[in-house]
Formats: sequence, structure tokens, C-alpha cells
Amino acid sequence: MSILTRYLLRMHVGPFFFALSVLTGLLFVNVVARRFEELAGKGLGFRVIGEVFLLSLPHIIALTLPMAVLVAVLYAFSVLAADNEITAMKSTGINLVRLMAPLVFVSVLLAGGMVWFNDVFLPNANHRLATLLMDIGRKSPTLQLKEQVINPIQSFGNMRSKYYLQSAQIDPATNRLQDVVIYDLSLGQKARTIYADSGRMAFNESRSDLLLVLHDGWVHEVDTYDASKFRRIDFQQQQLVMQGVGNQLERMEKSYRGDREMSIGMLAAQADSARARLAEINAEAARQSEIAVKRALAGPLEVEGLETPRTIAPSAGGALASVPAEYVGARQVSTPDQMVQVAAIELEVARVRARTEQQIINLHTVEYHKKFAIPFACIVFVLIGAPLAVRFPRGGVGMVIAISLTIFGIYYMSLIGGESLGDRGIVPPFAGPWGPNAVFSLIAVYGLTQIGKETSTTRGGGWDDLYLTIRRLVTRPFRRRARRRAHATASAR
Repeated sequence: MSILTRYLLRMHVGPFFFALSVLTGLLFVNVVARRFEELAGKGLGFRVIGEVFLLSLPHIIALTLPMAVLVAVLYAFSVLAADNEITAMKSTGINLVRLMAPLVFVSVLLAGGMVWFNDVFLPNANHRLATLLMDIGRKSPTLQLKEQVINPIQSFGNMRSKYYLQSAQIDPATNRLQDVVIYDLSLGQKARTIYADSGRMAFNESRSDLLLVLHDGWVHEVDTYDASKFRRIDFQQQQLVMQGVGNQLERMEKSYRGDREMSIGMLAAQADSARARLAEINAEAARQSEIAVKRALAGPLEVEGLETPRTIAPSAGGALASVPAEYVGARQVSTPDQMVQVAAIELEVARVRARTEQQIINLHTVEYHKKFAIPFACIVFVLIGAPLAVRFPRGGVGMVIAISLTIFGIYYMSLIGGESLGDRGIVPPFAGPWGPNAVFSLIAVYGLTQIGKETSTTRGGGWDDLYLTIRRLVTRPFRRRARRRAHATASAR
């Protein structure tokens, strides 16, 4: 490794780790702010809260690492250009594009490491986080109740809800309820509905059972097997105990994984399974269509019964359907129009099933490509960052931050938009994640062709130069149109 190569790499190390730590910290604070409402007031220990935030870090790092690469490249090359070191290198005949080869090599290594990280570490962390948040969400039903909504209240160890609670108003500070309706299914063969003007919630000492004190209401009880057994009970105050639904954190293993909790192999397997099911649905739809056409062309068929003939259609296998004895003597006519209507219903069901399977394919295929596209951004940001830094060297740290935020915003907004379009099938699943990389790669190639032609000195390449460059780019189509109009006017004269 040459001295110049080591010097360039050393110039990038400090800014890279600084940017990585700052960006990760900013996004981590955002996660803390969003999670705070879910965790506050749950009586969680510091260990559980720390685990939630620790499991949130891998997803943040997967986003901020490419950002840190861009910041490091922009800062290092802008410093080199501002100190005229780039000019000195060009004066000695050093090709700046070849000078970037070690940085591209390092970015390839980082991209490979991120692919492994996204395949092995990140899905497991996301799965553990989703499982833990689900456990925390079940810990205290008080904070999960919503106004004017029928809220299922589950007991630990039994995912089926025995109680459903609806309230017009819920005060989370005092746990007071207004206009309460409780559907109690815990009595087995009896269905009980409780209506109350108001009530209040509290936990027992062990915080395992939810206690409800209801005021001014009535109870309806009905036997589920005999609706005539109905009873109404009026009350001024009643206490209801919901056992096993209280404030205890029980860790359970989630049996299924979402798309962001799957590895590359899992995503590919899910997509392949959905493709196989889709092929079966399409084959069955084609077979049903063929049968429907044959039925319509054959017309109605008559089967002689014991008393009167009966007209029926052939079965799916082509054989005549059997005639039950109780229907002998009746006449049933199956016309070609009726056959077509039945076939149309069957094809509509197949179409809905096929659309569902295609959505599954799109969802998992998009996530599959994201695991490669986001790491590839490390390479793209190296290629696009160096030409920009050399072109505008006098902006300092402010210029680095402004350009970085602009590129980050455009890239991740395009990534999110492309992911949504890919999930809905508007664009091919691979186009959504890879589209931003393709666009920025073209810009990077153009910048690399111009990097050796830069003539900026310490007197240029600042904010004014950036403003004029953006202004020229924005107004270029209008200037071309004005020149064409002027040329057409001159030719007409």
C-alpha cells in the first residue's frame, strides 16, 4: 500500500466514525421519542427498556452506515481540494479516478459486510424486537384501550379474548371510564353483556388481575343454547375481576416472522412458495375455463329419472351428476348461461387468490432486493461524493452537511417510494430498491468524467458557485426553449 493510499484512507477514518456516531445518535433519539409513549407507565425495569433500545440500533445502523460513507468522502475530499492538495496531485500527473480505487475497494468491503449484517444479524434483531414489543403491549391493557372501539382483552397463556370492552371516554390519568359496555364470554354457555354509566380500572397487588368497579348499570345474561333463558340485573355498583390480564411481562416466542424479520434465504423461499401457489391457481383457472367452454358448447343434458326426465349439466370430471331419490320427479334445467355464470364466479375467486399471492411475491421480493440495494449505496456514495467535493471545496462543513442531507433525503424518499410501488406491483419488485442507486450511479459517472477537468481554486467552489450551478441546471431547459423560439422567429423574418 502506497503512502498516498494510506494518507487518503486515514483522512476518511475519522470523519466516517464521527458521522456514523452522530447520525446514529440522532436517529436513536428519534426512536426513543417514538417508543417513549409505548414504554412509559408500564412498570418496566431498566433491563427491559435497555433491551428495547439496544434491539433498535441494528436497524438504525443499517441506514446510517451508507450516510456516514458519503459524509466522510465529502469532507475528506473537500479538505484536500481546499488545501490545494488535489491541485498538487493533478500537477504530478496523478489520475484522480485511479486515486479513488482504494476507497471504492473499501466501500465494496463495507457493502459486503452490510449484506451479511442485513442477512444474519438484522432479521434476528428485528424479530426479537417485534416479539418484545408484542409482549410489552400485552403487559398492561389499561394503556392499550381505545375510545369508542371494542377492545379485546386477552389473558396470558390464552390468546383467545374472554372479555371485550368498549367505552365512550377513557381518562388514562385516572383510569376512569364513561358509557361502558363489556362483553363477557368467560362463563362458557352463558353470554353476558354489562352496561354501565361509568367505571374505574385498577390492578390487584400482584398486578396480575384487572379490577373494574362499575356504577349505575345493568347486566344482560342469555343462554347460548336456549335464547329463551334471558335475565336482566340492575345494579348501582358492581365489581368485575378479569384474571390473568394484568401488568405482568411474560416473554413469549412469536411463531411467525414479518418480511423485515427474514433472512435472504427465508425471503427467497417465501417468494418461491408463493410463485408455486400462483402457478397452481393459474393452471386451475385455465382448466375451469376450458370446462366452462365445453359445458356451454355441449348445451343442457337430460337424465332419465324414474318418473320424469331431468336436465342437468355434466360434473367437473365430465360425468353426469347422480340424481338423489328425493328429487326424482322434479325437473332441473342447467342452461349454458347458468354454466357461464358459475364459471365466472369460480374465475373471480381464482383472480382474487392470484392477486393475493402476487402481493406476497412482491412484498418478499422487494425486501430481498433491499438487503442488497442499501449496502450498494456505500459504493454509489463514494463515486458521487468525491466529484462533488472537488467541485465545491470552499463550502466547508456547512456545504458537506447541506449536500449530504440533500442526497440522503432524495435517496431515502426515492427508496421508500420505490418500495411502495414495488409492493403494489406498479413497478417490478427489483426496480423500487435499485432505482435510486441507478439514478445516482449515472450522476456519479458524469461527475467522474468531469473530475479531472475541474479548475476551481480557493477563490471558487463556495456557496455562490453552488447557487449559480444549481440555477444554471434549473434554467437550462428554459434557456434552450428561448433560444429555439428566437431562432424560429429569426428564420421566419
